[in-house]
Amino acid sequence: MSRVGKQPIALPAGVEVKLDGNHVSVKGPKGELSRELSRDMIIQMEGNTVTVSRPSDERQHRAMHGLTRTLIANMVEGVTKGYSKNLELVGTGYRASKSGRKLVLTVGFSHPVEIDPPTGIDIEVPNPAAVIVKGIDKEAVGALTANIRDVRPPEPYLGKGIRYAGEKVRRKVGKTGKK
Repeated sequence: MSRVGKQPIALPAGVEVKLDGNHVSVKGPKGELSRELSRDMIIQMEGNTVTVSRPSDERQHRAMHGLTRTLIANMVEGVTKGYSKNLELVGTGYRASKSGRKLVLTVGFSHPVEIDPPTGIDIEVPNPAAVIVKGIDKEAVGALTANIRDVRPPEPYLGKGIRYAGEKVRRKVGKTGKK
């Protein structure tokens, strides 16, 4: 039995879950999320908890059991607390700013890079060397953060680039002089 999949999902106050076959809608104080999940999984609502079970011990069913439970739990956490990811800009002249809803990055190219966030995702720039991506959908927050990082990933020689907050960049030694 999946250790993750067999755990019930407790619903906090103010969270409403609707099951329509395997289409799950979660509504909470921060917004609403819906998702179509694997049609093989058995999703049940019992009082104030949601449980996920699998029909058999086939390899595919075992794989989908924990995933389905985690996806529902992430939706519940997203509509109650929300998700955020922090990015740091490291490098001389590297900075971020906002222009309306768009994020404008100046990271060593001949032009500034503009990134327009999808609906439901907010971008904050507390200082020019930091960016915070917030939203209720964990997958969308992570994807946008990865796309921002891909504009200028950290390089191993000087460590310049856009990195996740707290990310360790493995540094390489440069060339040695001729003797």
